[in-house]
Amino acid sequence: MSAYHKYADQILLNLLKEDDQLAYTEIFERYSKILVNHAYKMLGSRDEANDVVQDVFLAIWNKRNEIILTGSLSSYLYKAVKNRILNHIAHEKVVSRYADSILNFIENDYVLADSKLREEELEAIIEKEITLLPEKMREVFLLRKVEELSYEEIAVKLNITDKTAKQQVYNSLKILRHKLKSLLGVFVW
Repeated sequence: MSAYHKYADQILLNLLKEDDQLAYTEIFERYSKILVNHAYKMLGSRDEANDVVQDVFLAIWNKRNEIILTGSLSSYLYKAVKNRILNHIAHEKVVSRYADSILNFIENDYVLADSKLREEELEAIIEKEITLLPEKMREVFLLRKVEELSYEEIAVKLNITDKTAKQQVYNSLKILRHKLKSLLGVFVW
């Protein structure tokens, strides 16, 4: 056991800003369990709670030199976890909208099981496939299908032609259809 467990949060934070990994470890050990419990109460899933807290601590390490606290470290961590959970929940709703939107483009001769588990698996597959699209293509696709911008609005926002925007959406749907067709065999009765 190191002497770090005796340090106040502010001292640990100052050491963290100096790239001290032991300070980071102490902050993690001091707060991770209670933050996971807090996240679990909000999410109802131990795995998701662990993922959220891991993401928060990864962000803290990556942005350690930029952290400026106006209150206590514990309140900062709680707020970071809460914000990450809200983002996670919003993201889940967006993924659900993707699934609905993309399935409208797929031929109707597939019979998908109604079970919740299969639905969740399909949403995860669709989300993964969207994240694998090339960056610019994914950006145009999300602007069109999630933010529901017109091709003209996308063109202005990204400084491209509306024809390029249409082509990017067409290409992304073609890629997604192809990948999802091969994967949907798992979901057919």
